[in-house]
Amino acid sequence: MGQLEVFPDRAYLRRKDPSRNMHRFYLMAVQRDLFGRASLIREWGRIGSPGKLCVEHHPDEGRAVDALSALMAAKRKRGYAS
Repeated sequence: MGQLEVFPDRAYLRRKDPSRNMHRFYLMAVQRDLFGRASLIREWGRIGSPGKLCVEHHPDEGRAVDALSALMAAKRKRGYAS
């Protein structure tokens, strides 16, 4: 069983706080390339508007999934939820 079958390879998180006019999203996905490496693609911003995009390159899918898991844990500590 591969790591991607056990751990998620994508996540969509939201953070809403109407009292602070906060409506944010955070999208993360692991994507393989043709050379056996993987990228963690992140997009974030205000819900309903185009977000910012960042691509992190990793030597393999396992490390990209680990980075996604760590980032997801950090975002949940800041109030983001599924």
